[in-house]
Amino acid sequence: MMKIGILDLQGDVSEHQVMTKKAVTKMGLKADVLKVKTSPEVAECNGIVISGGESTVIGRLIKENSIDTVIKENRIPVLGTCAGMVLLGQETDYKQPLLGLIPMKVKRNGFGRQKLSFEAELKLKTMETQYPGVFIRAPYAHDVDKRAVVLGQIHDKIIAVAYNNHLATAFHPELTSDTRIHEYFIKEVLNCVE
Repeated sequence: MMKIGILDLQGDVSEHQVMTKKAVTKMGLKADVLKVKTSPEVAECNGIVISGGESTVIGRLIKENSIDTVIKENRIPVLGTCAGMVLLGQETDYKQPLLGLIPMKVKRNGFGRQKLSFEAELKLKTMETQYPGVFIRAPYAHDVDKRAVVLGQIHDKIIAVAYNNHLATAFHPELTSDTRIHEYFIKEVLNCVE
């Protein structure tokens, strides 16, 4: 059975777990969706979700617990949202541990501080109708390698990127009722499992 781990280090862990379970059910699949904290737990997963939070803290814990090594060695697909997007990048504007799984640079807090948080209807490449984006101290990507797929932008700021089986969003899909981002990721995980 497919197993998707929600990295339980910080952030909207429970919300991602609920949303991933909804997406699995909606797709008619059977999968375990569980919170994971250690590298042995991560190693048992077919996909990992890294939620928002403080990217420096999450990155340090990932490094200290060798979770980065396990993800890379096992080629585990990752969905990174908000802080997770920062961690998936190869470079950011602050010295911190990164996974570097997507060839892009990421600007932390690219849309401003907490009080500048906002919601916007997004036009994403993989979706026929608009997607409700929730942005909280959101980053954005830039200098994205041409091998990656830019899925969405707000003006010149890149807010969703796919590369290999990894997906990064600047927004919080777990804070909506729309399961399409999680469904997209689950399809990527299935591509690796089959």
